[in-house]
Amino acid sequence: MLLAVALSSIAAGGALAQDSATSSSPSGAGSGASPSVRAVQQKVGVAADGVNGPRTRAAVRRFQRRNGLAVDGVAGPMTLAAMGIAAGQAAPRSTSGASGGDVSATLEKIAQCESGGDPTAVSSDGTYRGKYQFDRSTWQQLGGSGDPAAAPESEQDQRALALYRRRGTAPWPNCA
Repeated sequence: MLLAVALSSIAAGGALAQDSATSSSPSGAGSGASPSVRAVQQKVGVAADGVNGPRTRAAVRRFQRRNGLAVDGVAGPMTLAAMGIAAGQAAPRSTSGASGGDVSATLEKIAQCESGGDPTAVSSDGTYRGKYQFDRSTWQQLGGSGDPAAAPESEQDQRALALYRRRGTAPWPNCA
């Protein structure tokens, strides 16, 4: 619920900072090869070397465009589902270097704490909305439009992952 407070302090200093390519890589590729990246690469027709470089991200963006998904080059929950890859098979890695399952588990824990996992949840004062209790400003900064609580759950998951990659668990200090 303190998401707005955390992000307003960021907004005062300028745009949200982007993480390095390594920490924001789809499917958890770091500096070494990753079997989870290989699964994504096989689906998008890139040489499956397990390294998430510019070619892999570009191929993921092409796949997203062709499949009517949000185009960000990140193999998040919605993209993985469209690829037919189980989230645990190619889950993104946290910026602290934990396994991909840890990111999924962390976001699930946050969602349960914030909204009981309900993508249509709205706080009593109407400020915080959706599964991760986004305020509208944060939602828009992450590329969302309209009401977060009216967005598909998969989109909420994708935007929460993007926020997590940028800020870790800081936007959810009481739930992480």
